[in-house]
Amino acid sequence: EDSSAVIVEDVAMEQGRTRDWLVSRVHVMRKPNGLRRRGATLTVDWNEVSGLTLAEQDQGVENLLATISSMRAADLATFLQDISLKRRVEIVRGLEDERLADVLEEMGEEDRVAILAELEGERAADVLGEMDPDDAADLLREVGTEKAELLLDLMEPEDAEDVRRLMRYEDYSAGGMMTTEPIVLTADSTVAEALATLRRAEISPALASQVFVCRPPVETPTGRFIGIAHFQRLLREPPATLVGSVVDTDIEPLSPEASLNEVTSYLAAYNMVAVPIVDEHDRLLGAVSVDDVLDHLLPEDWRNKPRTTNGGE
Repeated sequence: EDSSAVIVEDVAMEQGRTRDWLVSRVHVMRKPNGLRRRGATLTVDWNEVSGLTLAEQDQGVENLLATISSMRAADLATFLQDISLKRRVEIVRGLEDERLADVLEEMGEEDRVAILAELEGERAADVLGEMDPDDAADLLREVGTEKAELLLDLMEPEDAEDVRRLMRYEDYSAGGMMTTEPIVLTADSTVAEALATLRRAEISPALASQVFVCRPPVETPTGRFIGIAHFQRLLREPPATLVGSVVDTDIEPLSPEASLNEVTSYLAAYNMVAVPIVDEHDRLLGAVSVDDVLDHLLPEDWRNKPRTTNGGE
């Protein structure tokens, strides 16, 4: 209620969604006045208490950042949702842009909008530039047209162009769900080059399961889409083999207007983990992966529910 000094007598802890124990309430006593041996006592929420770590505030944040450095992005996202806003902002400001981008991609709508609001314009734009274009587009749809345009103007022009293109499509359409950065090679690339590209650590498993073969240019929108070179087929071929000789041309791509139901049916029918999306000129615009589809099929609050790694309880 005020900034008066108090003595902490007891604390209450609760288990969060990550199964970590977090301080939730504090029982404190005001310093006694005059002849009274004890001051008044009260129990307050942990968020209402400040100054307990004031002397080592910077060091405390550094230690916490070191502790969470090895956490998966999804687990760190859940952890941030369970701590106070003040501590959350301290951690967010200490994370590198790429790491924060990964975490925002794993958060629910309300939480990631709140975090983006705590960042300065230039920093927010830099983080958006590190996100997958489809996730950045989803986030900008949630912050409002005026702020979205401001942040897009602050982003690198190439990054902003991809995001603007995605924002033109409906959220639950193939165009709204797709990433504009699938793995694309030309038909005269070798199997060795394809496998080297698939090994890049930043590529998700779903996108690393196939190479989309197109005519130049290989940046989306590409030249004419030719077909797909599947990862397993590439593994069976000599390194010098040309990708064009192992391409699967039997699979029809989808248009960006295709519905969520059409994309889901396509993935199930062809046992695929990513579907190519092309325009009316057969140029590859991007790809929708199975994780993008699941993100739209699950309830909106699924990220806020407890996660289990041992089959549940």
